[in-house]
Amino acid sequence: MPDAPTTKELLLDVAERLFAEHGIARSSLRAITQAADANLASVHYHFGSKASLVRAVFARRIGPLNQERLERLDALEGNGSPTARQIIEAFFAPVARMMADPGENPEAIARLVGRVFSEPGDEVRKILVAEFQPVVDRFVAAFTMALPEIPSEEIFWRFHFMVGSMIHTVAAGSLAEHLHGGDGGTEALFQRLVTFAEAGMANPVVEESPMTIAARETGDSK
Repeated sequence: MPDAPTTKELLLDVAERLFAEHGIARSSLRAITQAADANLASVHYHFGSKASLVRAVFARRIGPLNQERLERLDALEGNGSPTARQIIEAFFAPVARMMADPGENPEAIARLVGRVFSEPGDEVRKILVAEFQPVVDRFVAAFTMALPEIPSEEIFWRFHFMVGSMIHTVAAGSLAEHLHGGDGGTEALFQRLVTFAEAGMANPVVEESPMTIAARETGDSK
């Protein structure tokens, strides 16, 4: 029989659930402690403040994913020069694994991700930067090596859009299932996402967009 969760674990579990359901700003410490059958003193004892509790909630979820990403990238680079697709898979795979595991409560994670990016306050922004900056730096560097023909600034923006597509897939996954009538499962969904991201990352740089060219030609014809 598993051990009963500690007060700290209960506070983290309840805070994560309430943040996902109601948003971070609207989830008061009083509501969190009441749902966890704890008191305000326990929050201050274990975390110090609501801001620290928020950081702990995200560090518990994001930290292991980012660690796995870095380990996968280390393994790839230790075996040679990884391709862009392999790098993308290393970044997406931990999330795909988590979303496929019922024990991870993927629906709650999806709601939490959606909340984070629909109401990004300064505190949440600082948390995300602290959690993701080392990973961003490593993966952008890896893509720069794998795609030497793509300028580094363009690599950064393409990586930014790649991450955005992953976040949307996680947060709106159930919507896609309803619209399409099923996606074949998490693995198939993420393989589609990998293929989509690979095309975006490796596409040759176009100096002028079709819209810019069309606008210039229209102006020349007048």
